[in-house]
Amino acid sequence: MNATTYGLDVAKRVFQMYWVDAQTGEIVNRRFGREELIGFLARRPAGRVALEAAGSGHWWARKIKTLGHEVVLLHAKFIRPFVQTNKTDAADAQAIWTAVQQPGMRTVAVKTEDKQAMLSAHRISALLVNFRAMQVNQLRGLLSL
Repeated sequence: MNATTYGLDVAKRVFQMYWVDAQTGEIVNRRFGREELIGFLARRPAGRVALEAAGSGHWWARKIKTLGHEVVLLHAKFIRPFVQTNKTDAADAQAIWTAVQQPGMRTVAVKTEDKQAMLSAHRISALLVNFRAMQVNQLRGLLSL
């Protein structure tokens, strides 16, 4: 029998998961807390968990992978067309589940902690360079008066 595919909408405190039970065909759209979600996934047989590659998505991908599941990260722009109603956590979870089912759907590679730290350092450096240029330009403008 095929492994269950889960669509997971990740937030700060509340997580929405959508899946179709492989044995009963029941459609489940359930809300979890952080610890409750980790415990639920630890008890479930290995499946495929799809989530949006935004915010804490890479941390969650690494965490879920350690629980034995296959993790698929999708870019938000590929999920948006599958939202059928107003944007809610439940609708987003269903859209993620639907998007990952599409053949040829492009995915995002899961970043390691080291890779995320390096990218953060580069972003901070670029921000500091831009801020310095803004200050120099403002000072030049003030001195030319």
